[in-house]
Amino acid sequence: MRFSKRTDWNTEESELARAHRLRVAAGLPVADLTASNPTRCGFAFAPELLSALGDARALDYDPQPRGLAEARRAVCAYYADHGVAVGPEQVVLTTSTSEAYSFLFRLLCDPGCAILAPQPGYPLFDFLAGLDDVLLQNAPLVYDQGWQIDPEGFRRAITPRTRAIMLVHPNNPTGHFTKPWEAEALGGLCREFDLSLIVDEVFLDYGFGEEASSFAAGMEGVPVFVVSGLSKIAGLPQMKAAWIVATGPEAGAALERLEVIADTFLSMNAPVQWALPAWIEGRGGIQEQIKARVAANLVELDRQLAAAPMVNRLQTEGGWYAVLRIPALGPDEQTVLRLLELGVWVQPGYFFGMPPSGWLVVSLLGEEEEFRTGVGVLTGHFTR
Repeated sequence: MRFSKRTDWNTEESELARAHRLRVAAGLPVADLTASNPTRCGFAFAPELLSALGDARALDYDPQPRGLAEARRAVCAYYADHGVAVGPEQVVLTTSTSEAYSFLFRLLCDPGCAILAPQPGYPLFDFLAGLDDVLLQNAPLVYDQGWQIDPEGFRRAITPRTRAIMLVHPNNPTGHFTKPWEAEALGGLCREFDLSLIVDEVFLDYGFGEEASSFAAGMEGVPVFVVSGLSKIAGLPQMKAAWIVATGPEAGAALERLEVIADTFLSMNAPVQWALPAWIEGRGGIQEQIKARVAANLVELDRQLAAAPMVNRLQTEGGWYAVLRIPALGPDEQTVLRLLELGVWVQPGYFFGMPPSGWLVVSLLGEEEEFRTGVGVLTGHFTR
């Protein structure tokens, strides 16, 4: 059998994954500092949450390519709560932000075209781009008293193949919110090179300071496509509900083409669409729990790091991850394996495009006692 080159991945189990699997199988303790699934982190979901799936209207098959009007109006209500007016005609529902990215890559790119994305960043983008025959070009996020975009670095990364700039707002895992001056600089590049802007806002509600603005408000002269969904907004990754909001020049033409793409797959199921308004409206309960957990774990992390001067936490402005700077004395993979032997599971920074030595990433979402234990093991390792 001959396989597509786009699926020519190395699927062998990595040394890290194998070590973790064997430790868990042996029944040895593991404090998980990688937890990112809110359904498995001890949060209390509303008892009536699943009842929204019982709407009898879901028995009727109404194949609306952009999604049911009621569900799209619920998305508009979400943005209204952020002070942004979005019309249902601007919204296309998808089963996930991954599917939303795929729709947008197909909309904007021919095979061999490229998307510009900041590094550090989420590693899934490499797979998504490859599956749609799109190249992923990296542009730098730099750290200087906080993370920031390097506009000239972005400019240097643009080539004739580039079709769009992609942001995560706030970034995963750095927690960097795109500032107004950074947005204006990127908007200028989009106007100069005829590029679109794709902005992932799944963590938008999880800022540590004042509320950040949504890119759904649009930018003058720039086609902007915002993606988001229930995975983070309502802590419901298993419900598979997300969306695209399109603004800017030629948004109408873009939406017509997106409608054809969506109509080709018709992947959204009716029960989830009818439940979407209730889940968006009721998101506050789980968000408050997540915010409280993340804040408490961040305080605990800083408390313990105060006694471990060799480890520094980099500034973060949102999301539910923290980036740690550790002594670059060897490959981070070996550090992670040693920490696993001691009973704590963390991610090396190179998973997210950081250098191979000197960086760890921890999730702030895990249950507080397990988090406290894991951080204690981590800091102890670097203070011996």
